[in-house]
Amino acid sequence: MLEHRYAVQPPQPHPEGAAPVDVPEQFRDSHADHPTTPPPGRLPRVLSTPWWRSFGASGAQARTSRHLRFVHDGTASRTPLKHRDARTWTPQSLEASPPRGTRAFGLLLGFAADRVLGDPRRFHPVAGFGQAASRVESRWYADSRAAGTAYTVALVGATAAAGVVLERLTRNRPIVHTLVTAAATWTVLGARSLEREAEVMAGLLEEKDIPAARDRLSHLCARDATSLEADELARATVESIAENTSDACVAPLLWGGVLGVPGLLAYRAANTLDAMVGYKSAKYLNFGWASARLDDVLNLLPARVCALLTGLAAGRPGQTIQVWQRDARKHPSPNAGPVEAAFAGALDLTLGGTNSYGSYQEDRGTLGDGPTPAVADVRRTAALARRVGVAAAGVAAILAVAGRKGTRWG
Repeated sequence: MLEHRYAVQPPQPHPEGAAPVDVPEQFRDSHADHPTTPPPGRLPRVLSTPWWRSFGASGAQARTSRHLRFVHDGTASRTPLKHRDARTWTPQSLEASPPRGTRAFGLLLGFAADRVLGDPRRFHPVAGFGQAASRVESRWYADSRAAGTAYTVALVGATAAAGVVLERLTRNRPIVHTLVTAAATWTVLGARSLEREAEVMAGLLEEKDIPAARDRLSHLCARDATSLEADELARATVESIAENTSDACVAPLLWGGVLGVPGLLAYRAANTLDAMVGYKSAKYLNFGWASARLDDVLNLLPARVCALLTGLAAGRPGQTIQVWQRDARKHPSPNAGPVEAAFAGALDLTLGGTNSYGSYQEDRGTLGDGPTPAVADVRRTAALARRVGVAAAGVAAILAVAGRKGTRWG
């Protein structure tokens, strides 16, 4: 426990003609409620508050005037030092917080790591979370919304709590905080892996290997590809790239910019649960309801930011916004609709139609005015998604710098 000692400066000389006043009386008159003169033979001292009361605060803040008590003669005054006698030095310079750019730099570093490395092929943390979620589902499953809500709250809440702990433990260590944010960002992003899947699909379709392309489509979406031909496979790929650009890149970056590590981890947990149980099948219609609704809420704003960035990245903001505002409502998803409509407008394509998901079919409307996607459009879509990701990283960094002071985890 650190102890700070402050020496009281000698009293100031009185104006000429003023009656002499001894030091104890002078201090009693001006500071009757908060005496600052220690008994003879003792020095005033300041004791920091116990460590468990200031856990989570930055180390500098925990030793400043807000967390200190002035102690002498066996009594403690709760008045902060900065409001005390001006002749007592207060260490205002100690009130400091970690550099505001640590979160922004960590997000950019994590984004760069995803671009260079992609997802780890083994021991992926998101895959580990999915395995844990499957074990919990096997024990908690019941065909009811209540069971699904408890499942969602427990898993997403535990992940968010882990993120809060990481933020609090590293907030006074700028380098460590930057690295933790970068690691979390790299873990939750899937932009490079999405681009790789698009390249694989494009190669298979260009080689006219339809059976292999049908099998590979399951890496992008849950659509039934049994009877899909080249153009339908291309459409499914383009639509999946568009939707996943928001889910796997834009949304986690934005939540990371606003809330840091807890935002990154909690969003990825919610999105993973939606991918696992958020279906309208007979098994998950009730149990997956909470996961699907939570994912919808978390993506309401990011999806629209993604749609706007899509128009800007394509250099066609006017047409993109026009198609988005006109056609997005035709899509059954409140978030996939704006994104897919924006990609349709930016690429001058027509997306949407009736999709089969095995046990049920879904009409996604008609989005856009151009021709239906061809094989060559898969690579165009992947290139546009890459530019949107770069723009989203920049927006997230700006949010992190602009809002860093307002979001303190402890």
